[in-house]
Amino acid sequence: MAATTKERSLEAAVALLGEEGIRALTHARIDARAELPAGSTSNWFRTRRALLAGVVDHIAERERADADPSALPDLTAPAQLADLLARMLEVQSGPLAARTRARYALFLEIGADEELAAPLHRQRAAFEAWTEQITADVGLADPVPAARALMALCDGLLLHRLTVDPALEVRPVLERAVRDLARS
Repeated sequence: MAATTKERSLEAAVALLGEEGIRALTHARIDARAELPAGSTSNWFRTRRALLAGVVDHIAERERADADPSALPDLTAPAQLADLLARMLEVQSGPLAARTRARYALFLEIGADEELAAPLHRQRAAFEAWTEQITADVGLADPVPAARALMALCDGLLLHRLTVDPALEVRPVLERAVRDLARS
């Protein structure tokens, strides 16, 4: 099925954000990137604010589709959690790196605008709840603080891979963190 004009605009916007940053996000640049007639993106998103809201919603929707909990295996051991987190980081900093950079750029751009940032915050809250459940399932003591610690660690590792060292081995760090949290 062919992507709609709106989907093509949103995908181009995410690519521009992830590759060139927030200043690259203009209606004209999106049209050019998506190979759409001039004015196509502005037909869907009349203002910059509407465009930002559309991109935020699009990223949150794509991430929800990627992180479908029903598609994941049941985790019963801390080592499985470390493995899952490492694979997720490798995907987010590899094949999905542009989208990850776009999400970070949007967080920084719209962080003070609660209305625009709401979809990203809801996405984060859902991921926190999911991580808390998994930390409980694998038997980590104090699942809520353990989940928050692991999420903060993953955020730092992901940012490091995206900005400093794309080849950083994250698995040993995550294995140690999960092992230490399991002993707490």
